[in-house]
Order: sequence, then structure tokens, then C-alpha cells
Amino acid sequence: MKPRSLLEEHDISPKKSLGQNFLHDPNTLEKIITTAELMPDDVVLEIGAGTGLLTERLAQAVRRVVAVEVDERLKPILDQVIAPFPNVTVIYQDFLTVNVADLFKPEPYIVVANVPYYITSAILRHLLETDHRPQRLVLTVQEEVAERLVAQPDDMSILSVSVQFYGRPQIATRLNRAVFWPRPDVDSAVVRIDTYDQPPVDVPDEKTFFRVVRAGFGQKRKQLKNSISAGLGLKAEDAAALLVSAGIEPRRRAETLALAEWAALARAYAGWQQ
Repeated sequence: MKPRSLLEEHDISPKKSLGQNFLHDPNTLEKIITTAELMPDDVVLEIGAGTGLLTERLAQAVRRVVAVEVDERLKPILDQVIAPFPNVTVIYQDFLTVNVADLFKPEPYIVVANVPYYITSAILRHLLETDHRPQRLVLTVQEEVAERLVAQPDDMSILSVSVQFYGRPQIATRLNRAVFWPRPDVDSAVVRIDTYDQPPVDVPDEKTFFRVVRAGFGQKRKQLKNSISAGLGLKAEDAAALLVSAGIEPRRRAETLALAEWAALARAYAGWQQ
């Protein structure tokens, strides 16, 4: 049954405040499952179970599904949908308060989800910064966010640098707004992120790397010598010298740096502090 019919049957209206746009197109759901490359023994985390259409397909494909849903109004619908599937557990909680490592450690797991768009960045941080991150993530996100995830130098952001530090993102498919109900006001895409066992660049440590990255992006459109100076509390001339020592022209801007250049700057900064 389609989400609209299920919700009307239970007298539930979608909440815009929760970013509720329910996927209902069977072909799109199948594309998501295919993109995730699931195996029968896999364990999957779903964020935002909604009316359970994706949950049901996941349950048929893998050994275990843990679905997190913040809206307890949907419980009667989900109870009905997952009744035939003893391998599904639904947790009614704000995902950002869930300790993911506690749920799965030491088992490997995969994330497959149509996430609430307004907290996409927070969800990515929550999943990628944990000490037990997923093997891969397949997420339906706003198309603009998908483009930012796969951005290249000249168009980088703190989000693209952060995600590409932890994994390799790619846009799997772009979606018509009609595959959702209610239709969202924005275009959407399915992204796949394959996480790395180790970062693809040599950094002194994650904390130093991200301190430098945050400083670099701290003052939008400013030259790096200025944003690094302000963000790291350095004199302007010291910031310029630090950038030169990392092989980076001080007048460049943060969005032009490749991941390897941020790593070089983090190494230079770590040496500078010693």
C-alpha cells in the first residue's frame, strides 16, 4: 500500500518539521537496494523507516535490519509492515541521539536510508565520526547536497572535505520529485559512500586535520592566509609562512584546495606547534 493511503488510514499527516517525504516508487526502491549491493548475511541500519516500504525490501534482502524512526505516530503502520519479518528491529528515537557503535560493534554494517534532508550533514557526521563507521552508506539526499559531497577543487566545502576524508562518494542516480509523497520542493539523488579503512591522505591526527580545515573555511571567500590566521590564532605573516611551508599559495581560497593539500597543511601545522 502506498504511503498516502497508509497514512490516511491511520489519520496521520506528514510533518514538514520532520522532513517527511515518503518514497513510494517501486523502481526507485529497487534502485536503492541494487546500489547498496546487499548480501544475505549483511546487517543494515535504516534511518527514517517512515511507512516501511524500504524496510520491507531490506528485510527480504539481508540477515538483520535495525531501523530508527523518530515519529512514534508511525508505529501502528510499521508494526503491521514488519510483522512477517522477525529480523527487523525498530527503534523509536532521534537518530542523532543513538550510539551507533553500541548497536553494531563489532559487526560490520551498511546504512541504507531516505534521510530527512534538513539534518543530512548532521547524520553524515554522526555516522562517519563514530569509532565504528559503516562499510558503506546509500542515502537519498537533496541533489544539491549530493553535488557538494562529490565536489572537486574550486568547488570544495567543509562537507565535501569531511566526507571525502572518510570515504569515496558517488552519485548513483538522480530522482524525479514524483517518486515521493508529498513531493519535496527540491530535487533529490541517491548517493553511495564507500568508507575507507584508513584515510586516503597522511595526517598527523584527525583532530589536527579538522581543526585546520575548519579554520580554512571559517571565513568564506577570504584568502587562506586570512582565514587560517583568524581560525588558528596566528599572526598574518605566520599564517602565510605556514601555507608556504605546506606548498600552498597564501592567496588561494579554501574551496580550491584538494584533500592532499589540506593534509599537507595539517602536517605543517602539527610541526609548527612542536
